Amino acid sequence: MYQKFKQGVQLPYDVLDIHNIPDGAKAGNFIEIRCGGFGSEISPHPTEKNQFYALTDRGPNTTYDVNGDKGKIFLDPSYTPKIGLFQLHENGTIEKLKEILLKDPTGQNITGLPNQHFGATKEIAYDQYGKVLEHGTDEYGLDSEGLVALKDGTFWVSDEYGPHIVHFDADGIEIDRINAYEADERRKSDYLLPLEFANRRQNRGMEGLSITPDQKTLVGIMQSTMSNPDSSASKSDLVRIVTINLENKAISQYLYRQENIGHSNTAIVALNQHEFLVAERDDDFYKDNPQAFKRVYKIDLLAATDVERIENNEKFQQDEHLGLLIDGQTIEQHVLSSGWEGLAQQGIHPVTKTLVVDLVERLHYPHDKVEGLWVVDEQHLAILNDDDYGFSETDGVMEQKYINAEKTKIDSNTLYIIDGLNF
Repeated sequence: MYQKFKQGVQLPYDVLDIHNIPDGAKAGNFIEIRCGGFGSEISPHPTEKNQFYALTDRGPNTTYDVNGDKGKIFLDPSYTPKIGLFQLHENGTIEKLKEILLKDPTGQNITGLPNQHFGATKEIAYDQYGKVLEHGTDEYGLDSEGLVALKDGTFWVSDEYGPHIVHFDADGIEIDRINAYEADERRKSDYLLPLEFANRRQNRGMEGLSITPDQKTLVGIMQSTMSNPDSSASKSDLVRIVTINLENKAISQYLYRQENIGHSNTAIVALNQHEFLVAERDDDFYKDNPQAFKRVYKIDLLAATDVERIENNEKFQQDEHLGLLIDGQTIEQHVLSSGWEGLAQQGIHPVTKTLVVDLVERLHYPHDKVEGLWVVDEQHLAILNDDDYGFSETDGVMEQKYINAEKTKIDSNTLYIIDGLNF
């Protein structure tokens, strides 16, 4: 059965009723906004074989920074992030069985609009005509990116702004959340991320989320280096992994070394209590760069240093808002100034990593993004891309998102199932 998904099978989608946006990539054409959008993450159904959940992000949006206010155009400001349940069929097709809209604790649908207070980045929301939205914030709004479907029917969802990790019930209603803001009344329990996670980069927060097989420990990975203590430290190849024990609230942190500065870590999935698969990618399309970087690595936490466990002394200090300091520098600053070799001299080591599959080499993977990983069984790994609703933006100009040089194939959520891997 899985052989039929080897070359990729598209997920079903509708076309949004948004018209008359010129295609900057193809003169005389107008952009088709696809929905879809189920490309942020994938999680297997806990009990039903060959069923999986997939997650959307905040909806069709694009950068609009002409006023220097970190602006975003929201083509559908009322769009609600959602979880879709899908079924693989023997004939090689994928069926969407249902959608679960994400809701606030009162049962009202949330949006992808920016938060105003805790977790806010002060970005301004515009409509498609460049007008500031009258109601342009949502305290429960999410740019949802990571997804875990639990055996009890509930879901954990992480986002790349707050970052927030939100617990939803089976109907999509928020139960609780975990973030790095002590005074945030949206948190019902006393789970708390290390406070330095509030220093994430805008739009590059907790992109990947998983849970250990015993369902006891959430594991999240940031997309990129954090701005810790500020943006001067953000251009690096250091990424943080955090684990949260849901029984005793114990927190651990580990470091991941990317292959190149500017890469993104966009998915993580547990193999056991200490080994995980992680996606790492650049932003290139194969059509533009046959050497594009889209890889899956196996990582192991056992040989890595838990930086939460390092005790204060003359060299190390655990700062409440910046995390571990080494001679007064954040970990991000220390790697920039002294390199990973300097970090090793301090006895701090990242997770070990081994290559599982190079998607460009194996598939000539045509998409710019890989954001979903699903271990189907011991022989098969599923990969899901984010299609950005079929459009993109270059230098302020919106354009259809094509994945071939001839500009005839529009990017779409596509599931690939690969076999013969060693993980």
